[in-house]
Parts: sequence; C-alpha cells; structure tokens
Amino acid sequence: MKILFLSDTVMPQMESAVNLRRYYSDIELVVSCGDLPAAYLEFITSILNVPLFYVRGNHDTNYDEKPPGGEDLHRRLLTFQNLSFYGLEGSIRYNDRGIQYTEGEMRGMVVGAAPYLQFHRLQHGRVDVLVTHSPPQGIHDGEDGPHRGFGSLLRFLQWYRPRYMVHGHVHTWDRRVTTRTEYQQTCIININPVTVMEIEPLKS
Repeated sequence: MKILFLSDTVMPQMESAVNLRRYYSDIELVVSCGDLPAAYLEFITSILNVPLFYVRGNHDTNYDEKPPGGEDLHRRLLTFQNLSFYGLEGSIRYNDRGIQYTEGEMRGMVVGAAPYLQFHRLQHGRVDVLVTHSPPQGIHDGEDGPHRGFGSLLRFLQWYRPRYMVHGHVHTWDRRVTTRTEYQQTCIININPVTVMEIEPLKS
C-alpha cells in the first residue's frame, strides 16, 4: 500500500490539484505527523479521495475547534487494509503553550499502550507503524529545547517493536541530516515535509 506522509511544512505543490492527481494518484492513505493546517490536509485527501490518519503536532491547538476530517491516532490503534497504526501526539514540554508533554507524561502514555499493543501482537503480530510528531531522544532530534526527542519513545520501540516509526517536528532542508535510522527492529523515518512509502502487511 502506498502511503503519503506529511508534516510541519505547507508545500505549494501539494496545494495544486493538478500536481496531486499527476504524482499521487496511486496513494491509498494520507498520514499527518502534525503541525499542518486542517484545511491543507482536507484539500489533499479530498483531491486524492483517500482516508486521513493524523496526530497533532505541538502547534495544532486549533484542532480543538476544527479538527481535520480524518482519524486522530493519538493513543489509538487503527487498522487500514491490514496495516496497523498507533499514534502519539505532541512534543517535549518547553513552555506553557501548545500540545506538549513532560517526559513523565509521555512515559505514562507509552505504558498505557500495553493492553492494546500486547493483545494485538498475540492476535496479529507486531504493530506496523508508530506515528508520532516528535522523534525519539538521540535519533533525529535537535539540541535545542523544543526539538529534543522523548526518551520514552525509545522505550516504546524496545517494548512493542513496531516495524516503522514515522515522525516530523525536525526540519530536513539540510540534505546532510540523517532521516532514516534502524533501531533494534524498527526503521525510524523523519518524513518531514513530504514522503511516500510503500508498506505491505507482513505475511502470516
């Protein structure tokens, strides 16, 4: 299945219906890793006529009043075409505004995922894709306070071993920046601002 992942930056070419139909006509699902206007996501999904899964970024406070038309993945396990997705929103807390969490709060959410993900693993195997806004600590994160990753997300990868982790939050304009890292049994990818991935379900 071809999935269009988006985050953080509104790209002019993605606001063109002609461009979307020309280059992304075979997309089956759009996934947002956060910090994007709801109208931008709704335009893309309406032109491509596909579903939307999303997590909120630290700046997505306007979703409280007008969320995009799609499925909020935060702390939810959803399946689409035999691929499973779990989401965790927000960034590390660095001030008192936006969708932000302390390390302890994120740790609680990681622990809280256990009943869903362990049952899923017994029934179907590993979760296919962990969708977050923030990167994990020490992998693709920044040295400044707002862009530090969560150590708890490393714990998530160690415990639940998703096949992929996709995130945004850290910009990738510098081509020297590492955007793909293998960590234990998970491939971690910074998809910011636009990435197309083809992911197939594992054969049982």
